[in-house]
Amino acid sequence: MPEAVPHAGSWRRRRATLLLDRPPWLRVFADDVELPDGREVEGFLRIESREYATVFAVTPQGHVLFLRQYKYGPDRVALQLPAGYLEPGETPDQGARRELLEETGYTASEWVYLGGYRPDGNRGFGMAHLFLAQGARAVQAPDAGDLEEATIRILSLEQAEAALTSGEMAELAPIACVALALARLRAPRPALPAQGAAPGTA
Repeated sequence: MPEAVPHAGSWRRRRATLLLDRPPWLRVFADDVELPDGREVEGFLRIESREYATVFAVTPQGHVLFLRQYKYGPDRVALQLPAGYLEPGETPDQGARRELLEETGYTASEWVYLGGYRPDGNRGFGMAHLFLAQGARAVQAPDAGDLEEATIRILSLEQAEAALTSGEMAELAPIACVALALARLRAPRPALPAQGAAPGTA
């Protein structure tokens, strides 16, 4: 039998020194930390940034809502999903619904939380909350109010999958959201009980 590997445990933050504070966007810290084996590391950089939500929205006809827009980070026009920062006091679910409505003019009847993920395993850099929204339908005109205008693109599920490797997307969060949403949509659903059978007996 292979030898059990001991749990690595958590790093203990002994001191945090604020290096840069640019509200509401980010704060950069230099942390002095103690490792589980007792070693100490000074000045390990950590970045706090705003949390945000990204939405893979599917219409009843099986079409997916994308945006085509310039982003300063990658410095190019790219294919994206509806997404945006959470407002103060806003839950990820509330932020996702608001961003979908503002950026596309759509609402959705069924929401699935695909998880919250740190973009950077070492530095943190905020939290990306990913959602699958089904039953999306248009209820108003888009009103994102962003610095750059976005064009709505409506793709099939097959086209959405092809976009994962086409190079059209330039950010990790929408790529992860597309992949997780497609996996969720293709996951086998639990079998329903036979007609007349009591729950749990089928």
